[in-house]
Amino acid sequence: MTFKTTLLAGLAACAFALPAFADITIEDAYARSSGMMAKAGAAFFTIHNSGDEDDQLIDATSDIAKVTELHTHKDMGDGVMKMLHVPEGFTVPAHGMHALARGGDHVMFMGLLKPMNQGDIVTVTLTFEKAGDITVEIPLDLERKEMDMPMEHDHSQEHKHD
Repeated sequence: MTFKTTLLAGLAACAFALPAFADITIEDAYARSSGMMAKAGAAFFTIHNSGDEDDQLIDATSDIAKVTELHTHKDMGDGVMKMLHVPEGFTVPAHGMHALARGGDHVMFMGLLKPMNQGDIVTVTLTFEKAGDITVEIPLDLERKEMDMPMEHDHSQEHKHD
């Protein structure tokens, strides 16, 4: 094989080996905590899937906290919302999207290793079933105003999962 043939074969193999992450995009990402002394924080964003197959966000990792997990809120009745770990993750439908938003699904940072300061950047690696790992640089925005769903949850306590 000549160098040119080898190079073209290598480029063709790379083109076919590209993971589906080109189908997954992350938009409007931000992270926050409740303040300088907070022991926990969260990240929120919208996942878009332009692919022809559903994908599943199955994990998230970050070096900002001792534990990083996918979480949601569940209405327990009587106006009480409970935060729960979602080990199976979140489905992102083909040609659709899934929002991780305050009061709903989110990436949870527990046991923060340093304060979350306005304007800092948190690096989070999202793991998808089909698209694989996608690393996202998420800005900390402690000033962003959005409606929170009412919940009884103390982020300074360790989480207990059902």
